Amino acid sequence: MALTALLVAVGMMYLWETQGSNAVTTVFVQKGKNLHLDVNKPVVLPKGEEFKWTYNNKHNLVRLRSGEEPRKSQEDSYKGRVEFSEQNHSLLLKNVQHNDSGDYTALITGDTNQPLAEYKVIIQDPVSPAQLSVNSVSNSTESCNLTVTCSTEDSLINSTFRCDTQTCNQEGGEQSKNTTSASSLRVYLFNGSIICNHSNQVSWTSNMTKIQHFCPLTAGTPGFTTVVIVIVIFIVFIIVIGILFFLVRQKNQQKRENSENATYQEINPSQTPNQTATEDASGLSPNSTYALVGIPAAPVRSTETVNTPKPESVYAQVT
Repeated sequence: MALTALLVAVGMMYLWETQGSNAVTTVFVQKGKNLHLDVNKPVVLPKGEEFKWTYNNKHNLVRLRSGEEPRKSQEDSYKGRVEFSEQNHSLLLKNVQHNDSGDYTALITGDTNQPLAEYKVIIQDPVSPAQLSVNSVSNSTESCNLTVTCSTEDSLINSTFRCDTQTCNQEGGEQSKNTTSASSLRVYLFNGSIICNHSNQVSWTSNMTKIQHFCPLTAGTPGFTTVVIVIVIFIVFIIVIGILFFLVRQKNQQKRENSENATYQEINPSQTPNQTATEDASGLSPNSTYALVGIPAAPVRSTETVNTPKPESVYAQVT
């Protein structure tokens, strides 16, 4: 008895693991588009067994046996619409319609059925355009109230927005709603605009309006934070300009001092005033020339006695 219970438990666990390993994947496709389904595991097809893509476990879209060419469905509703890849065993169904919604399964059949991939496909229409209208506006010196309607062909929602001099908020009414066509209708505030959005899993449309067109209070009066930021930026700008001006001025002054020092160093201290005056006379102004004129130095006489022969008299030469 215990052995039987153990075998039953093991069998149930095996069944649970087998089913859990092939989880059903939901796929949404827009009407008129193509449906692409993959087998995300290697396919090993033994002899005598067959690979299939089935629809609702009744219609064989593709059948493939080892060593043979794939056979596609010859049903009128699938002629020219089914494509099959022998490399990865994926399925392509073209131009899907609402009656193509359902369960699609890739499996190997033989002694037992081995599911490889399972999909639940839902075909949806593209959503209808979203319409946004402003029903009423109430302005005062401190606030502005708007009531808007966000609508589609088969549904609508009303919502209220309130703005002051700094911010706007969505305060009353509905914000979102599921429509009868399994789509979602939503109205919300984003970046200064009221947006009406209509969407489903395959498409979306939206309509928007700037809130400042109806509430100029929020657009014309800057908030306290904005004013403070502008003032701080202006002060920082002035400080930076002042620092740059001071640095440039210091740099220019240092260049002038270095230039003057270099000019003074070019004068040779070993030169006498007379030599300096003679060599630089062409480059000095008249005032500088007069400044260099001084009392001439007395000639230096040698201490050695120089014996200079006296010229002989002319008369002495006459014999």
